Amino acid sequence: MVDAARARKLADRIQQVVAEMLERRIKDPRLGFVTVTDTRITADLREATVFYTVFGSEAERADSAAALESAKGVIRSEVGRQTGVRFTPTLTFKHDPLPDSARQMDELFAAAKERDQEVAKRAEGASYAGEADPYRKPELDEEEDEPSDRAGYSAT
Repeated sequence: MVDAARARKLADRIQQVVAEMLERRIKDPRLGFVTVTDTRITADLREATVFYTVFGSEAERADSAAALESAKGVIRSEVGRQTGVRFTPTLTFKHDPLPDSARQMDELFAAAKERDQEVAKRAEGASYAGEADPYRKPELDEEEDEPSDRAGYSAT
């Protein structure tokens, strides 16, 4: 097993190499607007998982996945050449669902904000059904208002 910092550096370098390859050298027409979001590598540096997103529809996502699979060998060769490690890790491309989840969360937040504004609009002219402060408070005795000593005698 290797140092975690070394594995992270190698994963970052693999991410850079893959992104450059997709931008400059891979000319597959099926490859859409692909963004490499993250790369994770196993502790033995044998397998690397490259996470990516595709801007577009499900069909464009499927086409891009096929293009990445067909270019996997060329990309792995370039990763091996640029990293200089003894064993070039096997690459696995995996679609990153995080942006889709973030988009869904944004939609949920927008819907909640809209409902909050609707509730606030309804509450503008509303009044309390009872008192403004519904909690009971102990009544103050008149005797407690006067200063007294501890023996129960009043100071007069």
